[in-house]
Amino acid sequence: MAPGDPFPRYSGAPMNRFNWNDIRYFLAVAQQGTLTGAARVMGTDHGTVSRRVQALESTLGARLFERTPQGYFLTPRGETLLAHAESMEAEVVAASQALGETGIGLSGTVRLTCLEGLGNLFLAQRMGKFSLENPRLRLEFVTLQQITGLSLREGDVAISLSAPKQGQFTAAKLTDYALGLYATEDYLARHGTPKTREDLRDHSFIGYVADLIFTRELDYLDEVLPGLKARVQSSSLLAQREMTEANHGLCVLPHYMTSDRPTLVPVLPNRVELVRSYWLFSRADFAESLRVKAVTRFVKQEIATARDIFLPRH
Repeated sequence: MAPGDPFPRYSGAPMNRFNWNDIRYFLAVAQQGTLTGAARVMGTDHGTVSRRVQALESTLGARLFERTPQGYFLTPRGETLLAHAESMEAEVVAASQALGETGIGLSGTVRLTCLEGLGNLFLAQRMGKFSLENPRLRLEFVTLQQITGLSLREGDVAISLSAPKQGQFTAAKLTDYALGLYATEDYLARHGTPKTREDLRDHSFIGYVADLIFTRELDYLDEVLPGLKARVQSSSLLAQREMTEANHGLCVLPHYMTSDRPTLVPVLPNRVELVRSYWLFSRADFAESLRVKAVTRFVKQEIATARDIFLPRH
């Protein structure tokens, strides 16, 4: 082995037979920590990933991972190779972009987990644009009613209402967004239009199921008027909007969810105004992945472009 060379020359095959594609599999395992996670990213099965990593180790004559029941962990030589592998991936992407082939250098899978309101009513209609910009990168877009953490099962990138307080995460605020009180004109015609906050006590409210509220950011009603309780409850914000349109009561809704619903009108618009925030985060060990960066950059750009939708000027 030459001085300073972390890898001995493999005697069983000349280095010109080195399969550079194996680097992609090595990189996926290093980033995901498991064969299953790497297989999901690469769009294949864990057996294929295992064989490609073993082939690379055989060619280099070096053990790159410690295999444990908890996952795959890089050896010192694996750590050395990781730095070079990430540089190689970055060079491929930079070269493809310089040739005008946006996204062609990125492949594999990224899972984006998002709250249902923002996911279904804003990001979903923009995902086609992401696919056009990144033709070889597969995006798994998962919308949930609540996000309490981020694990390998849940995804690589998540959007929630607060930054994670535990675990190793890279987090950034996406945007603030405003909410107001809404009802239909039919409901107000039958039950009267509130003139003051105290008048709200005479009305039916739609809101979250109290014991299923997973974060204080969703505890709206006590902020509107202390002691208010929802008579009709749902864990889904989309269901709450549908219930409001069906004349079942008043509901606190994000403004961006009502802009295309002419039957919904604001109630006490100058007196009831709430502000919440969307946060984007990923596990710290995934944050530098070029695939993850492509998703986070796209989401941030789309949110920034549509800032007025989330914080409308009155």
